[in-house]
This record gives sequence, structure tokens and C-alpha cells, in this order.
Amino acid sequence: MSSVLFSGPLIVFLIFVAPLWLILHYRSKRKMSHSLSGEEHERLHQLTEKARGLQQRVETLERILDAESPSWRNRYD
Repeated sequence: MSSVLFSGPLIVFLIFVAPLWLILHYRSKRKMSHSLSGEEHERLHQLTEKARGLQQRVETLERILDAESPSWRNRYD
């Protein structure tokens, strides 16, 4: 008799609760892995600013080269 009382809730748990629990668990893990943490977001912002600064430096160097040696692009293109 006690095995019947124990097996009923166990079967319900294994059929309904456990699969739902696993689905929700792995869905939340996937969502967490797709988003950036605060530290990663800050690092991305720093790298973006650094890239903008480097782009401005390249543009400045190109303007200087255009002024001093107008044909420099023909040699390197």
C-alpha cells in the first residue's frame, strides 16, 4: 500500500513537473548566456571609445599625408 501512495506522486512529478522544470531551467540559462554582464558592457563601451579615438587619429594622419604628399594614396591603393 505504501508503494502505491509513493509511486503516484512520483509518476506525476516525473511526467509533468520534471520536464517543465528542466525546460524552464535551460531557457533561463540560455537567456543569461546571450546577454552581456555589466562588466562586459562597460568593457565594450571602453573599446568603442578607443576605436573612435584611433579612427580620428588615422583620419588626422591621412589629412597630414594628403597635405604633405598628395600622391601617397596612389602608391598604397
